[in-house]
Amino acid sequence: MTAAPILPERPEWTVDDLGDLPKDLPYELINGRLIVPSPTAMHQDLCVRLLLALEVNCPPEFLATIDLSMRVDRRNEPRPDVVVIRRKHAGRSPVPVEDALLAVEVVSPTSHFRDLYDKAKVYAHSGVRSYWVVDPQHERIALTEYTLGGGTREYEQVTHTEDLFVTERPWKVSVDLPALTARRNDLLAAEEG
Repeated sequence: MTAAPILPERPEWTVDDLGDLPKDLPYELINGRLIVPSPTAMHQDLCVRLLLALEVNCPPEFLATIDLSMRVDRRNEPRPDVVVIRRKHAGRSPVPVEDALLAVEVVSPTSHFRDLYDKAKVYAHSGVRSYWVVDPQHERIALTEYTLGGGTREYEQVTHTEDLFVTERPWKVSVDLPALTARRNDLLAAEEG
């Protein structure tokens, strides 16, 4: 059995400090705060379903993937739950944020504020054109789509729905949110049974 790593204490982290972390430790760096996520199987299942929806019409020069670090600046190296990048970066991590077309975050009980505010500002300031926030924390799973405002580095809400989500950004994508809600409920029922 291996002991859990003891992380160095720092009041603020930068990308230069990340070399001190174990190579196999998943992490994010948001506004100088080190975050070590521990997602549930249900969270990861939802990420895979979103990935599959994005792959249906994905042009050959792009790649939809999960849990990939993006280099932004000295204080930020986020790890979106799902991200669309240029295929030429398939063997690289972290990828340059300039080549991300879409970042998707699936809200967990401990990430609500971070996903809706902190990460949204980081992604918008970095020029990520589209941002989806998927919230499975309510009775029905909701998806909110944001895009960069005309000439600004701030997101504007385009869509918020709990029904069938259809968009043309970054290409034609459909996400059946009622089906995802039913799947989540089935997974939770199995847990209780």
